[in-house]
Amino acid sequence: MIDERTEEIAKIIVNSAFKVHKNLGPGLLERVYEVCLAYEISKAGLEVQSQIDVPIIYDGVTLKEKLRLDLIVENTVIIEVKAVEIVNPVWQAQIISHLKLTENQLGFLINFNVPLIKNGIKRFINTRSNY
Repeated sequence: MIDERTEEIAKIIVNSAFKVHKNLGPGLLERVYEVCLAYEISKAGLEVQSQIDVPIIYDGVTLKEKLRLDLIVENTVIIEVKAVEIVNPVWQAQIISHLKLTENQLGFLINFNVPLIKNGIKRFINTRSNY
């Protein structure tokens, strides 16, 4: 179960995605949507970080390579931004893996290249996180 604060953050993320899509529509590059989404989320009063590296800890060892996240909101919710015609199932696995590696509860895969943004938002819950 997701805590109340994380649900509040999730609502702001979804509302922000709707605003960005309403203003820009489909057909632009991923980076444009990512920057605009980060702006809308921060405008709503949340801390959002873009293109951050997260250490990979495997078998108790911090490895040299880093995990790159598109967006992370309030150090709690991960967002993977796409602008593609067809969502590759590997991206869904990717967001689930990101949640496991970061031990975060909630993640979104948001594809802006859709006529209706509600069809481009996928929500993922990490059932193994320590919350």
